[in-house]
Amino acid sequence: IKDEESGYNKNLFCIPKHYEEDLERVFIPHGLITDRTERLARDIMQDMGSHHIVALCVLKGGYKFFADLLDHIKVLNQNSDKSVPITVDFVRIKNYC
Repeated sequence: IKDEESGYNKNLFCIPKHYEEDLERVFIPHGLITDRTERLARDIMQDMGSHHIVALCVLKGGYKFFADLLDHIKVLNQNSDKSVPITVDFVRIKNYC
């Protein structure tokens, strides 16, 4: 997103009441995030082929995206003619430096 990006008018979205006064604009709509997450899952499945997938989530912020990504991967795995094994693990990082 460019710095000059004005985003989307918040009136185009269903905003929960408790956020209405706090938001001016929406920069990335939920549907776009969902679409990109599904696309990433497809890319991962295509790139990995039949290799074992080891999915590692960095806690304290990444869990929701990680869960959504894994859900898309699982659906693709179930609807595929081959099943790719997936191992899931979590790490917590003290310092990002």
